Amino acid sequence: MRSHTLQLYDFHVWANQRVLEHLKGLPKELYHQEIQSVFPSIADVFIHIYATDQTWLSVLSGDSFAEIAETRKQHIENTKGKSLEQIELLFLDLSKKFKAFLESHENLEQAICPEHPHFGKLHTHFYELVQHVVNHGTYHRGNITAMLRQLGYSGIMTDYVAYLYTRNRNE
Repeated sequence: MRSHTLQLYDFHVWANQRVLEHLKGLPKELYHQEIQSVFPSIADVFIHIYATDQTWLSVLSGDSFAEIAETRKQHIENTKGKSLEQIELLFLDLSKKFKAFLESHENLEQAICPEHPHFGKLHTHFYELVQHVVNHGTYHRGNITAMLRQLGYSGIMTDYVAYLYTRNRNE
C-alpha cells in the first residue's frame, strides 16, 4: 500500500507538471485570460488545486479546522496574480513538502479522523486522503483541458496510464 500511495502522489505531481509545461508553450496571456467556464481562468484552477493540496497536507499533519481555514485563505491570497512560472515553483515546493511528509510515515494505512464543522468526523486512512488529492487534481486538470479547447487550444494527455508508460521508459 505504501509504495502504491507514493506512486499515486508522484503521478499527481507528474500530471500537474505536464499541464504546466504544456501551458508554457501556449500564448502567455492564456493563463490569466477570463473565460466563461467552470472557473474564471486557468490560473484560478491552479490556485484551487494548490490551495486544496495545501489543505489536505494540513489535514494529514493533524492541523485543526480553524488553522486549516486560516492558512487556506492565506494560500489563495498568496497565489492570486502569480505568473505561470511562479505557480510552477509553488507547486514544486509543495510537492517536496508533501512527499517528505508521506515518506516520513511508515504506515500510510494509519487511521485518521479529521473533523469538519459541517460534515462531522471522518474515519478514514492516510492513503485514502492521498487518493482524494490525486482524484481532485485529475478532475480539475480535466477542467483545464476543457477550458483550453473552449479557447481553441488542445490539452495534453495526463492519464495515469501515460504516467506509467513514461515512468517505464525512464527506468
